[in-house]
Amino acid sequence: MNRRVRIAAAVGLAALVAGCAEDAPQDMFQPAGPNAQSIYDLSVPVFIIAGVIGVIVMVFIAIIVVKFRDRGQAIPDQVHGKPTLEIILTIIPALILIGVAIPTVGTIMALNDTSDTECVINVTGQQWWWEIDYPTQSGCGSGIDQPIITSGQMVIPIGTPVLVRGTSRDVIHSWWIPRLNGKRDMVPGRVHTNRIEADEPGIYAGQCTEFCGLSHANMRMEVIAMTPEDFEAWKLNQTKPYESPAEGTLAAKGEQTFISQCARCHQVNGLEDADGAPIVSRPDLSVYSGAAPNLTHLMTRNTFAGAAYNLLTPECRPKVWNAPSETVGAEYLKGVTPDCLNSVELREWLRNAPAKKPMYADPTKLEATDGLTRGMPNLALSEDQIDELVAYLLERH
Repeated sequence: MNRRVRIAAAVGLAALVAGCAEDAPQDMFQPAGPNAQSIYDLSVPVFIIAGVIGVIVMVFIAIIVVKFRDRGQAIPDQVHGKPTLEIILTIIPALILIGVAIPTVGTIMALNDTSDTECVINVTGQQWWWEIDYPTQSGCGSGIDQPIITSGQMVIPIGTPVLVRGTSRDVIHSWWIPRLNGKRDMVPGRVHTNRIEADEPGIYAGQCTEFCGLSHANMRMEVIAMTPEDFEAWKLNQTKPYESPAEGTLAAKGEQTFISQCARCHQVNGLEDADGAPIVSRPDLSVYSGAAPNLTHLMTRNTFAGAAYNLLTPECRPKVWNAPSETVGAEYLKGVTPDCLNSVELREWLRNAPAKKPMYADPTKLEATDGLTRGMPNLALSEDQIDELVAYLLERH
């Protein structure tokens, strides 16, 4: 066999094998909702058609390469084309494209239909994390009577069509949960909608698919689908009143450290100053995007820093991520307990966030001339302050 043919075959086989994996949380060929199922039903026959055509083309290329490889012979006699063959080879591809286009257009129109949605969730892309905002509404189960703001992980009830309203605060991002629906760009100044629905409880992973800067690859997200009962419990927990740590504890010191070091950007709902006035963060004065993740119930999530890092230890994470569908909601609702806290990565993040997640092309220039930063800066916290903050954040359930 010709050396070039062998190389081409080896590359093709390697690409085929690379696409095979047992543990693939972002596999579009494992649809878990009606929208993803529609994409799957369209993709499979198209891939089969494309595969058959690809094989035919490669076979003809191999025959030509082998039969007419250079052996020093003269240039073959040039002849005019065969009109009949040319017409056939034009009509057949046109018919194939028409056959693919008709169901494709129909599927796209169906995927864009959001008229049956029962729950509205706002998603805002930022460098490099996702803000998830549940506005007050009568939908989403029994309704939401006060806004819920979280980040990185969206929680939804199963069997409920959800309307995702997406935008961006900085550059173009792209929201994609492969097992629930296709991609949707999040564009500054515009609102794009997307419909998602999960058939069964589970954790469905996704990531930003539009290059958006240095930490594009670290901008991930998850959708946690729960039973309606578990979803109601999650909503109740997200709206419970703030409780200050017990006096004299390390967490109480952490509360003061949080106020002095973190509260200018990060919001904790219910946090008050010494005079009893609510402390409202002002990230618009410090961060280019004008926003930073809300940390009110940080430990009800199991990821942080744009879902790039785990709040659960490697030993505890499988208890949630690998839980069967009937218990995944209950496991997720437990939140992050002291024995399961991944304190190593959390401390590393507090010690030097830019070292964990690239934010600037030149790390020596972490601040622009206007004083704004992109992402979380290095706060130069002492080890005692880090201990205090970890203790305080651990109580944010």
